Amino acid sequence: MAGIAPGANTVADGYSHNDERIPVSGPDLDFTYNDGPSATPFALDSDNGDGYGTGNGQTGIDNHLPHPDRPMLTQTHEGEYRDDHGELPPVRVTRANKLFAFCAALNSCNLGYDIGVNTDAAMKLQNSMDLSDTQLEIFMGSLNLFAMIGALCAHAISDRFGRRGAFIVAAVGFIFGVLLQASAASFNVLMIGRVFVGLGVGFGLAVDPIYIAEISPAAHRGRLVTWSEIATNIGIVLGFTSGLAFLNVDENTAWRAMFAMGAILPTIMIFLAYKVMPESPRWLVSKGRESEALVVLEKIYPPGYNVNVIVEEIKEGIEREIAAEHAVGWDMILFPSPAFKRMLLVGIGTAVAQQVVGIDAIQYFLIFILDESGIKSRITQSTILIFLGLLKLAMIFVAGFLFDTKGRRPLMFTSLAGMTVALLLISVNFIGDSHNAAFAVVGIGLYLSFFSLGMGPGAWLIPSEVFSTSIRAKVIQV
Repeated sequence: MAGIAPGANTVADGYSHNDERIPVSGPDLDFTYNDGPSATPFALDSDNGDGYGTGNGQTGIDNHLPHPDRPMLTQTHEGEYRDDHGELPPVRVTRANKLFAFCAALNSCNLGYDIGVNTDAAMKLQNSMDLSDTQLEIFMGSLNLFAMIGALCAHAISDRFGRRGAFIVAAVGFIFGVLLQASAASFNVLMIGRVFVGLGVGFGLAVDPIYIAEISPAAHRGRLVTWSEIATNIGIVLGFTSGLAFLNVDENTAWRAMFAMGAILPTIMIFLAYKVMPESPRWLVSKGRESEALVVLEKIYPPGYNVNVIVEEIKEGIEREIAAEHAVGWDMILFPSPAFKRMLLVGIGTAVAQQVVGIDAIQYFLIFILDESGIKSRITQSTILIFLGLLKLAMIFVAGFLFDTKGRRPLMFTSLAGMTVALLLISVNFIGDSHNAAFAVVGIGLYLSFFSLGMGPGAWLIPSEVFSTSIRAKVIQV
C-alpha cells in the first residue's frame, strides 16, 4: 500500500479484491470496537501485511470477529462507546434503562399479536367472508411484503422525526390497519387494512433494536436488544389467547373482535412514546441538541457517571460515519471485498435463513394443521395454541443461556437439525388418510422449540456481532 503511512486516515475501499485502503479526509477514522476485556487498539496496517489488522492476534476488520482459538465468541459486540468497557468494569443497567428498553420492546408485541391472532382467526375469517384458499394465503402472506416496505422507509422517518416519532407513526399505522380489517365487508378493504398493518409492523421492527441500542450502555446492549424477540413471542401468546376470550362468540363476530383488540397495544405504545420514553441521545446529538442528550444520558447511566464523555464519543462516531460514507458509500455492500463478503454472507444469510425455514407458514396455518389432524374443537385448538406459544417463549430463555455457554454455531446447527426432523415427522403424519393428532402436536412443538433454541434469537444476535462499524447501519436496513 505504497504512499499511505500506517495508521493514516484510511478505510477499506469496499470493492477491490485485495481490500486496498484509500485515504479520506476528516476526523480520525478509528473503527476500533475494543470489544470484551481487551483494550488493544486495532491496527489498520498490521505487521503481517494482510491488510486486515490481524497482526495482533485478531482475525478480521473488527475485534469482535471470532478467533479460531475462541469459537464460542466469548467476545461480544460492545458498541461505539469506549468509556464503559475494555479494562473497566461494565456499567450496571439502571432501572430507567430497563424501563425504556421494555417500552421499546413492547412495540414488537404488535407483530407477535398479529401472528397469533391471525393463526387463531384465519379459519373463522375464511368461513365468515367466504374467502378462497388463495385469497386467505394472500392475506396472511402479504404482511411480510408490506413490512419490508415499512422497514425500508423507517430509516428516513426515524432520522427526520426521531425514534419516538417513528414509534408513534408505527403505532398509528397499526391501529388504523387493524380497525380497517375488523370492519371490512369485502376482501379489498381487508387487504387495504393489511397494508397499513404491515407498514406499521415494518416501522416498529426496524426502529426497536436501533432505539434500544442507542439508549443502552454498550456492555449490556446485546442482551437488551434481544428483548424485542421475547416481546414478539409474548405477543404471539396474547394473540393465541384472544381465541379463548371469544370462544363462545359467533365466529362472524369473533374474528372482528379479535382483530380490533390489536389496537390496544399500539395505543399504549403511543402513550409511552409521549410520556415515558426519552428521545435517543444519538439522534439528539445528530440534531445539535446536546444539552437534551445529556439529560437523557444522566437517566440511563448511574449517578456520577461522566456522560459528557459519551456525548463526545457519539459526536466522534457520527463524524466517522459521515467521513466513511463520503469515502465509499454503498460500494462496501454492492461491491464488497473478501472480508466484507464474509460478513455479508454470515449476517444477511442468517437473517434470510430465519425466514426460509418456514416459520411464518407453520405459525400462520397452525389451526389448519390441527384441524387436518383431527382436532376440531375450538376450545381444544385454542388451548393447544396457547401451550405451543408458551413453549416457544420458554425456549427463548433457554437459548439466551446456551448462546453464552455453548456458542452460536452449535446452537444454530442444532436448531436447523431439530427443525428438519420435526418437519419430517409432521409430513409423515399426513401421508395417507389416517392422521394422528398427538403426533402432529408433538411435531409442531418440536419445530417451534428448536426454532426458538437457535434460529429465532440467533438471527437477531449474530448480525449485530459480525458487521463492521462502517457498514452496520446500511446492512441492518437491508
